[in-house]
Parts: sequence; C-alpha cells; structure tokens
Amino acid sequence: MVRDNGRYSYSAINGRSDYNWPNGKRLAVYIGLNLEHFAFGDGLGAELAPGGPQPDVLNYAWRDYGNRVGAWRMRDMFDALDMPVSVLANSAMYEYAPDLMAAFRDRGDEIVGHGRTNSERQDVLPPEEEAVLIDEATQILTAREGTAPKGWLSPWIAESLHTPDLLAKAGYGYTLNWCMDDQPIWTQTSAGRLLSIPYPQEVNDIPSIVARKDSAAQFADMIIDNFDEMLQQSVAQPLVMGIALHPYLVGQPYRLRHLRRALTHICAHRDDIWLTRSGDIHDHCRHTIPDLIA
Repeated sequence: MVRDNGRYSYSAINGRSDYNWPNGKRLAVYIGLNLEHFAFGDGLGAELAPGGPQPDVLNYAWRDYGNRVGAWRMRDMFDALDMPVSVLANSAMYEYAPDLMAAFRDRGDEIVGHGRTNSERQDVLPPEEEAVLIDEATQILTAREGTAPKGWLSPWIAESLHTPDLLAKAGYGYTLNWCMDDQPIWTQTSAGRLLSIPYPQEVNDIPSIVARKDSAAQFADMIIDNFDEMLQQSVAQPLVMGIALHPYLVGQPYRLRHLRRALTHICAHRDDIWLTRSGDIHDHCRHTIPDLIA
C-alpha cells in the first residue's frame, strides 16, 4: 500500500462544485513577494555562482541587493501598476530592514509568515523546536503589524510531518506550502482544517532562473503564457494563479524590465480577473464558499 499524505484525498478538478470569486470573476491572481534575510557566513541561501568557503561574500551580497535595492524598485513598480502584494516575510526582516517592511505596510499589503530566516529549514527540527520557530516568527509579525498573519510559507517550502498541525494550532488559516492544485483545497490537521492556497513552483523565479537558468525574457513570457492559458481555463472552473518573486532575482534591472512587461500584460486584463492577495482568497473561501472546495 502506497503511503498517503493524510492531509487531503484525491479530487479531479473537472468533478468539483462550481463557484465564483468576488464580482463573478473566475481567475484570482496574486503576487507572492519574498522578503528574506540571510545569516552572514552561515546557513542556507540561493547562489548566483558556486559558493566557496564561508564567508561567501559574493552570494551573500547578491542576495542582500534584493533588500537594499531590488525590493524598492519593485515597490515603485507595484505602485505604478496599482497591484496589491502578499509579502512573504522572514521575521528577521523587521530588525534588519524595518523601513522596507514599513514601506509595504504603508501600501496596505498583506504580511504572510515566512519563518525567521531563510538561512534555516524547519523540517529538520524536532516538533517542539519547530513549534518555537513558528511561535517566534508569528509573535514578531503580530507585534509589528498589529494583527496576526493568516498565512504561512515555510522557508524552502520545508515541512515536517507535523508542520500543518503546528500551523493550525498556532492560529494560521492557510498554508502556501503545497503546489498540487489550481484551486484552494481544505486540508486536515489535528487542530482543524487548514486551507492550502496554490503557490507556484513553476511561475517562480527561483526554480526558473536559479535552477533552470531561464533568461529574464523567458521568465516574463512564462508569466504571460501561464496567465493567458489560465484565464481561458477559468471559464470552466474558478482558478488561482500565484506569481512567486524574490527581489534579489527579479529586482535586478534587466530582469525588472521584463517582469514589468509581464505584469503590465496582466493588469491590462484587470476587469476580467480578481487581482488580490492570498489572505483575501482565504477570507473569501472561509466566509463565502466554505463547503464548495474539495
């Protein structure tokens, strides 16, 4: 017998109940902007080039460019396009770059829990230590934002067998860790239901640019093609399209120019879609269509 994940059962998208997003829209689109801080000379981190012995100044400084420059350029772009954003924030960002966090707070953007730092993974921790990690990050976000985060994305999408239970117990309403669907799915935990909202691993600049070495133009074209196809598919079923972005990657000037092209294309269809935040998707599912999601 093949081991089951125990969180959800199989459901074909063509066999589910139908529903709409607000104002009769069929495609919900959200930006997941990762604001991350990394330890110097220690821990995990994406690499521009193969790193040498620590301290790995090249890759550390490359990632830090995202917080010092790239994220600010992206904020200006989001302002110009009038696009809402879900900010996936390491709690360490509040100490390291508080003005950057304030800049997105002032836009009214959602802040989503994203661990303490992307220099660590939570799946390697014993349950009690993982619970401490979640609690520490949550307390900082709650204190700084004045409200508890609704959603969570684990650093490196790293889950233990206990993560969904710990998130639900900590009061989280949704997770972005699972990429198995184009619709939100209710999953089971020991502390009640936890909504899984689609978070992309294809339309995501790390797998695309870092892993597959796609060009800036290729990544932008991927966003456009994915959007156009999902807009067409959404006639049959309501769908969610997320776009996962990291400022140290797409905040680089030549990539930002192509990203702006892709997002401008999406905004040209503003009247046809629900341009939103992941937390708003959670709220709509919870309050309006709680029984229609397989």
